[in-house]
Amino acid sequence: MLGNIGIPGLILILIALLLVFGPSKLPEIGKAFGKGLKEFKDATKGIMDDENKITRENSQDSVQSSSPVKVEPIDLKSDEQR
Repeated sequence: MLGNIGIPGLILILIALLLVFGPSKLPEIGKAFGKGLKEFKDATKGIMDDENKITRENSQDSVQSSSPVKVEPIDLKSDEQR
């Protein structure tokens, strides 16, 4: 994404931000952006960890369910025929 902007485009964007927000607000905006990016990264990591945990549990369940199952015969006679 940033590869298409280039250095001159990036400098132009920074100058525009400086003019719009002023020199005192720019560090605060950068800090807020960094915090938001960190929270997003942590949230996506948590989602991936949950997904990996579910995948591991499902693979363990499939291994356990592949063992032979004991089936008990049922009596189909009704109470009246006994």
